[in-house]
Amino acid sequence: MVVDTNIAFSAILNTNSKIARIILQPKNRLNFYSTEQLLREIEEHKGKIKKLSNYSDYQLDRIITLISNKIRFINPKLIPKESYEFAESLTQNIDIDDTEFVALALHIKGKLWSGDKELKKGMIQKGWNKFISTDDLYERVIRRTR
Repeated sequence: MVVDTNIAFSAILNTNSKIARIILQPKNRLNFYSTEQLLREIEEHKGKIKKLSNYSDYQLDRIITLISNKIRFINPKLIPKESYEFAESLTQNIDIDDTEFVALALHIKGKLWSGDKELKKGMIQKGWNKFISTDDLYERVIRRTR
């Protein structure tokens, strides 16, 4: 499944959250993917994340490393042009910044894990509903390992 930026931000900001627990679960057999855009956006918003979290520089870097090590990052140049163009048509007028994540989900025939309600609503209206919710993942990952 493809992890988008808001999911990663949530995991970084609250390492005790459902989202972080899903990603960091040692017995987790899920494969998390994202594009390098996620790393760029984390770096771009690092100051804001630090301010919101009250983490020290060391703590923030450590948490980012813990979360990002659980995600396989794919170079967007490896995504076929057809997948990218279709994703662009889907995200247009909704959130063009999510194009890479949608394109990757299309390419790997996976689901997109996103907390972006506007993106979900707009994409569903366009007939694309390949999302997975945090609650569904929590059921699959955390409850199953108890």
